[in-house]
Amino acid sequence: MEKLQNQIGLNMLEQNLINKHRYKKISPQKLFIDGDWVNGTGENFDIVSPIDGKPFTSIARATVADMNKAIKSARTAFEKGLWSNMAPAHRKKILHKLADLIERDALELTVLGVRDNGTEINMAINAEAGSAAGTFRYYAECIDKVYGEIAPTANNVLGLIHKEPVGVVGAIVPWNFPLMIGAWKIAPALAAGNSIVLKPAETASLSLLKIAELASEAGVPEGVLNIITGQGSVVGKAMGLSMDVDVLAFTGSGPTGRRLLEYSAQSNMKRCYLELGGKSPNIVFSDAPDLDQAAKVSAMAIFRNSGQVCVAASRLIIEDEIHDDFIRKVIKHANLLKVGDPLDLSSDVGAINSKIQLRSNLKFVDVAKEEGADILTGGNQILQNTGGYYMEPTVVTNVSPNSTLFKDEVFGPVLAVSKFKSESEAITLANGTEFGLSAGIWTSNLSKAHQMVSKVNAGVVNVNTYGGADVTVPLSGVKQSGNGADKSMHALDKYINLKTAWIQL
Repeated sequence: MEKLQNQIGLNMLEQNLINKHRYKKISPQKLFIDGDWVNGTGENFDIVSPIDGKPFTSIARATVADMNKAIKSARTAFEKGLWSNMAPAHRKKILHKLADLIERDALELTVLGVRDNGTEINMAINAEAGSAAGTFRYYAECIDKVYGEIAPTANNVLGLIHKEPVGVVGAIVPWNFPLMIGAWKIAPALAAGNSIVLKPAETASLSLLKIAELASEAGVPEGVLNIITGQGSVVGKAMGLSMDVDVLAFTGSGPTGRRLLEYSAQSNMKRCYLELGGKSPNIVFSDAPDLDQAAKVSAMAIFRNSGQVCVAASRLIIEDEIHDDFIRKVIKHANLLKVGDPLDLSSDVGAINSKIQLRSNLKFVDVAKEEGADILTGGNQILQNTGGYYMEPTVVTNVSPNSTLFKDEVFGPVLAVSKFKSESEAITLANGTEFGLSAGIWTSNLSKAHQMVSKVNAGVVNVNTYGGADVTVPLSGVKQSGNGADKSMHALDKYINLKTAWIQL
């Protein structure tokens, strides 16, 4: 990660280098199956850039037959031991090589992804390519550091606990950070010795298709990594129903996660690990160490990437005595943000991923008004003349705990604000949704901070900051935000089977 930042730090990125890649013609994309690029059996469909609303390439609309072919390829590669039986030291070198190649092509990968999904490049260069390279390096180093166990038994018995790869991993990733989240699935699954079939989101497939090319260049054997694009209702369903996928790792919406659980039950009862988003509370006490800094971070915690972040601090819960002043500070920072072309280095916030998502965001604002909330700033589509999909950072106050905006995930630049008078009320508000992914707490009181960490139902709790947790710690949800963990050594548990050998001596 540091190497990448030194090579392509934001202060060194020049607009002409970005533009060199932004206008590059992208040929119609194929599927990556068994180490080769193949045409899908369905027709390609256009990819529309959220930057200007214009199509700039197409990807394959894979069919069930295509998905089954990819799964068969992954199974064959696993059974042959092309990767699973490879010496750990050799697998380690290949994953390090892949990280090197991601760093080499970091700007190209980032611009490709931004054209696809609209994330501002200032954020994407490190959140996407930088994060992916760091993740592959982290799990490369894990490969030769995961040991089996010897159980404490009687002297005439040897109890061995082996850790083995599960087999074929199916992964489905969303459009907001395809490279980062894709690496969270691919890297630990490969480190554990598995084969993978990955389905990117329809509106953000291009950078992950490029990763398949780099993986092949790095030396990942044929069939070990397969990329299938297309509709989730077709190929995602086929993956979920497959009798030959052993583990399914998914990041996305709750309704889709529920369907995947049903598909698992209808097929081979494959293990499903689901990260299903959140409605994360950001609690600001009057004794926060620096209210100006808290306001700035709180604004970025919801408005970066146009709020299209699973851990976005979309509910701001402020102590009553500082409510009005703190909101003014947040609005000040929100109004300073420049929303615009995500490939322009002067833009602070990029585009909404799609026309459908933009309409959904605006509908939430309309519903909030109908339910009695106040729109203090934003709430509108902007830059319509570009043809792209852009929305103002939006701050909504007087949001009732029973309202739609308080409970439902928007996945857009819309901040719901509530206030509290007591610590117990803050906890009640924080825990007042079906989600439990992330949370923030701002206080100078160490005792209060520890108590809040314990009482707030979230997989990640930030204190006097928001975001920035790296690959060394897990991201895991509670309640309806999902199960299992991405990142850290704990992520390996999803892709490993435990096998006991009980040996009578």
